[in-house]
Amino acid sequence: MIEFRSKLKRWGRSFGVVVPMEELRKFDIDENTIVEITITKEESPLRETFGTAKFKKTTKEMLEESDKEAWDE
Repeated sequence: MIEFRSKLKRWGRSFGVVVPMEELRKFDIDENTIVEITITKEESPLRETFGTAKFKKTTKEMLEESDKEAWDE
């Protein structure tokens, strides 16, 4: 099994994934070989930890507030 990280790239009206050549060579896979691909989306570690929390203030408002508090010290 080959595991690697890659970004999806737009190719015309489709998307493609670049597979590192050194990984393909390990399994003797070359052009025109039919392969099976399983795709999973990488999630943000913060989103996994905190989910989609809703706050009463925007991020900008919270940052401005913390900046003001920092200057008071």
